[in-house]
Formats: sequence, structure tokens, C-alpha cells
Amino acid sequence: MAQLGWVAGPLAMLCFALITIVSAFLLSNCYRYPDPEYGPTRNRSYLEAVHLFLGERSAWVCGLFIHISLYGIGIAYIITSAISMRAIQKSNCYHREGHQAACDYGDSSYMLIFGIVQIVMSQIPNFHNMEWLSITAAIMSFTYSFIGLGLGLAKVIGDGYIKGGIGGISTSSAADKAWLVSQALGDIAFAYPYSLILIEIQDTLKSPPPENETMKRASMIAIFITTLFYLCCGGFGYAAFGDATPGNLLTGFGFYEPYWLIDFANACIVLHLIGGYQVYSQPVFAIVDRWFAQRYPNSGFVNNYYTLKLPLLPAFKLNLLRLSFRTAYVLSTIGIALLFPYFNQVLGVLGGLNFWPLAIYFPVEMYCMQRNIGAWTRKWVILRIFSIFCLLVAMFALIGSIEGVIVAKLS
Repeated sequence: MAQLGWVAGPLAMLCFALITIVSAFLLSNCYRYPDPEYGPTRNRSYLEAVHLFLGERSAWVCGLFIHISLYGIGIAYIITSAISMRAIQKSNCYHREGHQAACDYGDSSYMLIFGIVQIVMSQIPNFHNMEWLSITAAIMSFTYSFIGLGLGLAKVIGDGYIKGGIGGISTSSAADKAWLVSQALGDIAFAYPYSLILIEIQDTLKSPPPENETMKRASMIAIFITTLFYLCCGGFGYAAFGDATPGNLLTGFGFYEPYWLIDFANACIVLHLIGGYQVYSQPVFAIVDRWFAQRYPNSGFVNNYYTLKLPLLPAFKLNLLRLSFRTAYVLSTIGIALLFPYFNQVLGVLGGLNFWPLAIYFPVEMYCMQRNIGAWTRKWVILRIFSIFCLLVAMFALIGSIEGVIVAKLS
């Protein structure tokens, strides 16, 4: 919001909301095959739908982007959680020693702490054992969002005027402004689409009414609420700080008091991300478990489970493949996060990289295949223009965000 300004910021969010609605509508029609409402074949996942509609080669490419996205989200969650844990320590330091104190702390130790927790939690067998984790993560998300919104609103009321401008944060050159705008678009692209899990959610719905109708209504409501939150948090944050707007309202220390509320909000972020990391990692773990079980059906390393009993805890079944692979996976995400601990830039790279293929290209192609839309028909041309426009935006966001990561690393 701060990079784009009072006009382009809200418009960009509304445009991405509209694009996400279109993407959700196209994808929801791909749950059943061949008819979107009464087709006898159901697709249980995004990748399964791509394989059925577009073939094995497209599914291979799609799977690559899906796993890059899931892996990248894990890295982003490690970076964000470390920043929030550091912010708690800084908040307490500023409260004790004053706002001008040199309260500087590194991220590495916090990333390692988060990683140790994830190594333990990654031994959770599968999604069916994670309902409590998802509920906790959702509650934490709403909590820190309301706190951030409330603190921004309170500061605007306390200052008595609205900061910021139509053009957003001023820069020394047009090139610098273009890079920052592209990073902002990448961040928004990362924040909106939920293509990876839409079909999985739709698979939990009952009919009648047809699942695609229910999913479309749910998507409209969800995107409306999400956009309202984004506009309020981004708007009040920019109104409160103007050109001094931090990249993260709750960790950039525009707010110092009440320090306990800042601590609580950041603790909520950490708890949310602990669960979120597992939600986005478990699909990868499940695929690896299935592949090894099919490839090596007689291997004890792959298939044997050992009961582990710790004091005061229920008995736990341990699998050596699960322990080794999941530990290595978590450690690899920590390693990359340690190399590139740049919050906004990393989110922008992930948004720019995955937005077009997963939220636009594959849904459009599947829709055209399902509806037998011929080349150069009116609907075909409109969908192609829509896809190309989104591709250009995604490329702009990706290039600018990569530039931001490189500049941050070199500096």
C-alpha cells in the first residue's frame, strides 16, 4: 500500500481480488469431470485435475510449481516467525531502556528455534491428525490481524491527520520506484490466490446444491472479507506512518506501546506460522511417503514403525524414513531462510513465481478443455488476453522482487 499510494494501492488489491474470484470460479468448475455439476468423476486435488484435463506432461510441470510453492511458503514462514520472535525481544528492550536504545538482535537463533519445533511437529503422521493445529492457526490469524488494524486506527486518531500521498513512498529515481512497485505487486500476488487448496476444500463439500455453486459462493464471501482486511490493515498502516511505513506493521516498530499488546500479536503470528508451516509441508511429506512405500514395499527403513514412549506423553510411532526425510526437509528450508532473511522481497519472489501458472494458466487451460472452447472464438480470445495480462504482471513482480533480494543480500 505504501509503495503504490492511495490510488494505485486499493486499485491493485481490488484487481487481484477480482482476478482471484475469476480463478476460483474457473477452478471450482474443474472439480467434476466432464460436466462441472453432474460429472461422475471427481478430482480430489489440484494436481489430479490438471492430470485429468491436460495430461501427464502438464501435470508434471504443474507439480513442479506446486512443490516449489509449498517449499517457498515454508521458507517464508521461517523468516516471518523469526522476525516476530525478534520483535518480542526488541519490544521488551525498548520498553525497559527507551525507544532510542540500541536493541538490535539477529534472526539466526530464532530460525533455529522455529526449526527445532518444526522437526518435532513434522513427525505428525498426516492431515487427519492436524485439525486442532488448523483451528489454532485460524484463531491466531484473526487475532493479530485485528490488533494490527486497531493499532493503525488508534495512531491515526491520535495523530489527528492522515499521512501518505497519491504516489506512495517517494524515491530518489524512477527506477527505484519501479522496483518497489514491482515488489509490492509481488507481495499482493502472494497474499491472494488459494488455488493450491481450493479443490481440496471443494472435495469436503456435500451436494446438493452442486459443489461448484457452493464453492463459488464461499469464494466470493472469503475474498470479500480478505480484501476488506487487506484494505483496512494496509490503509490504516499507511495513514499512520506515511513514508515511514515499515514492511511489517507489527515488527517494524512504528508501534512501541502498549508493548504487551505488540508482544501478544507477534506471539499469535508465531503460533499461526507453526501450524501454517505444517499445513503447507504435509502434502510434500505425504507424496514422499507414498512414493517410497510403492517403490520399496519390502524395505524396513521405509515401512517399519517403532513405538516410542516418553515420560508423561502418549506412545508415539516412529518411522525412520519419516524421521530422516522430514528432518532434512525442515533443515533445508532453514538453511535458505538463513541465506535470504528478507521478508517483503522473498514474499514478492514467491508471489511473482507462482501466481500466473497456478492461479491463471492451468485454470484457464482446464476450463477451455472442459468447455471445448475453440481457438479464436470470442471467449477464447478474452481468456487468452486475461492470461497474458496476468503473465506480464507476474513477470514484472518477479523481476523486481529478485532485484530486491539481490540488493538486500549485497548490502
